[in-house]
Amino acid sequence: MTVRLKFFARLREQLGADGALQLPEGSTVGQARDALLAQGEPAASALARGKAVRAALNQTLCNEAAVLQDGDELAFFPPVTGG
Repeated sequence: MTVRLKFFARLREQLGADGALQLPEGSTVGQARDALLAQGEPAASALARGKAVRAALNQTLCNEAAVLQDGDELAFFPPVTGG
């Protein structure tokens, strides 16, 4: 299946334009993040485990256990803080 990717804020600066990711059917958001990490730099640094990264599936905040479907839009972004 193909998932459309979007990156926002510093992640967009680090990873560039939006893209797409091929994954097996039934993959989760966490597995998509792992697949991006496995691609090496710059994704390995930008999306590293331990870094605060939020995800949205089809424009709704989600956790890494959310199951993806073909054609979904998956967005990654840093947490937003006020001030």
